[in-house]
Amino acid sequence: MTDLLILGASEEQLPLYWEARRRGIRTIAVDQRRDRPALRVADEFLHVTTRDAGAIIAALGDRRPTAVVSAASDAALMTWHELCAYYATPYRYPRQAAVVSLDKAAFHTMARSAGVDGHAWTRASDPADLIDAARSLRFPLIVKPNDGSGGKGVHRVDRPSELGRAFAHARAYSLDGDVIAEEYVEGRHLVVELFLRDGAAMFAAVMEKRLVPDTDFMVAGHVCPVSIPGADRLIGLVVRLCAAMGLRDGPADFDVVAAEDGEFRIIEAGARLGGNGISHLLRACYGIDNVAALISLVMGEAFDIVPGPPRPSMLRLLASPLSEEGELADLAGLDAVRAMPGVAGLDVYVRPGDLVRPFTESGHKVGHLVTTGASDAETGQVMARALETLRIVVVPTPLLATQGEPDAHV
Repeated sequence: MTDLLILGASEEQLPLYWEARRRGIRTIAVDQRRDRPALRVADEFLHVTTRDAGAIIAALGDRRPTAVVSAASDAALMTWHELCAYYATPYRYPRQAAVVSLDKAAFHTMARSAGVDGHAWTRASDPADLIDAARSLRFPLIVKPNDGSGGKGVHRVDRPSELGRAFAHARAYSLDGDVIAEEYVEGRHLVVELFLRDGAAMFAAVMEKRLVPDTDFMVAGHVCPVSIPGADRLIGLVVRLCAAMGLRDGPADFDVVAAEDGEFRIIEAGARLGGNGISHLLRACYGIDNVAALISLVMGEAFDIVPGPPRPSMLRLLASPLSEEGELADLAGLDAVRAMPGVAGLDVYVRPGDLVRPFTESGHKVGHLVTTGASDAETGQVMARALETLRIVVVPTPLLATQGEPDAHV
């Protein structure tokens, strides 16, 4: 029997399960939580953390999956490498790619050794060491867990007096206990998504982030395509970095700032498919399916990615409007939005009764919406109409016992 072992069962991994089901491939989900949305689609569930390859091997016993895959999360990347080696799968995920995806300081060190200039940074496991080293950096700084992702534990620091609090906040989200402080780079916030074959980019796209107002890092959505001076040079830089991390085949995702001096500052890398609905955006914009390509790659099957002419597209992350925890009380307008011309996709990951957290990290989104059109203006107009029609109602948790009517919606 052909089994595909999928590391993770959150909304970010859902497209893997959908594609496997479309092909008739049996899936085994691995996750430490029992409430993940992809478990409704998986054929089997292993209640094990994706970070522990040994525990996964023990849970499988004598069974040997045909292939192993992960997507849109860094947490399972080292496990992906270890399981590929243990089961001798058709695709072997490279160890160095996992290292630099999980360790931001290792990525910066690798980038510099590959001749890709970055921005100044320091790493510390003790707040006094961070404060001392930060004296040589230019403020403002971004302080974050060295092994973190998804916006967890990230804080902007404008003056040295704020470093202690920012360190404590970041360290609370750090598995290895290390915190990194980087000089904040002004400019356009970009994402580069590419898919490699034999060391060359068979597909590459540059998207621009739309940030949540009054934040420096929280992503509200993306637009694609974008016109960036030097885009070909940027693609060349990230392909060079992929070679340095030993990644010759498969997806990679880079966060980049096009700085005001005309240079590109590559903030961090994830040697995997991008999250936050990016695969859906690329399908709308270029007509490509990088999820299907990844499944084919790990299964040892032939595949190709042939992008069409880009069509202006926009992605918006859907989130609670509340600054406190609440309960999803109602969903309305989903069918009407999906039927709108120009709506390329709408996915909601929660159901009425589910806990909804404030949008302080990407994992707290409740869905995403993708629109497309003949122009950027038309795409934006479709998005505005869809958001006006969509109703996601959230009730603050303390009010549930006393109020019957929802009091907030997006």
